[in-house]
Amino acid sequence: MTNIFLFLTASILLTLAPGPDNIYILTRGIAQGRNAALAAAFGFTTGLIGHTMVVAFGLAAVIRSSDLLFGVIKFAGAGYLLYLGYRTLRNREPLIATDTTDQSLGLRRVYYQSVLANLLNPKVSLFFLSFLPQFIQPTLGHGELQALALGGLFMLETLVIFCLIALCSGSLGSWLRKRPAVSRHLNSAAGVTFIGIGLSLAFSERNA
Repeated sequence: MTNIFLFLTASILLTLAPGPDNIYILTRGIAQGRNAALAAAFGFTTGLIGHTMVVAFGLAAVIRSSDLLFGVIKFAGAGYLLYLGYRTLRNREPLIATDTTDQSLGLRRVYYQSVLANLLNPKVSLFFLSFLPQFIQPTLGHGELQALALGGLFMLETLVIFCLIALCSGSLGSWLRKRPAVSRHLNSAAGVTFIGIGLSLAFSERNA
C-alpha cells in the first residue's frame, strides 16, 4: 500500500505539472468550449494505453529474467527521472498559452489528434519506461499484471484530472492567468518528487 500511495502521489503531481497535454486541454477548452477540451482529455488518456502495453509485455519480462538488463534499465530510469526533475524545477513557462485563436477543430479530430500526440511523445515513453518498472515487485510475480494495474491506475487519475481541467477550462484559465506563481509551485512540487523517486530508484536493490 505504501508503494501504491507513492506511485499515485507522483502520478498526480506529474499530471498536474505544466506540460503539453494539460496546456492543450486548457487552451482547447478556452478556444472551443468544454466538449472540445473533454475530447482532448479522453484522447490523451487513451494514448497512455500504448505506453502501458509496452512496459507490461516488454520490460516486465526483462525485469524478471535478466539482472544485467534490469540494472541498465534501473540506472537509465533513475538518470532520466533526475534530469526530468531538474528540468521541471527550472521550468518557468506559464501553465496556459496566451494565444487561444487556434482554428476550431471537430471533436473527433481533436480526440484522434490528442491520441496521436500522446503516443508519439518521446517524453511520455521515457517516463513510463523509467517510472513504472520500479514499482513492479519481482517477488510478487505476475510482472505483466502488475504493470497493467499500475498503468490502469495512472490512466484513471489522469482521466479524472484532465476532465476536471476540461470542465473548468474557461474559469480556470482566467484564474491561472492572474496567478502565474501557481505554475512555479506545481513545477517545484513535481520536480522534487521526480528527483526523490530517481534517487530512490538508483539506490534500490533487486529482491528477486
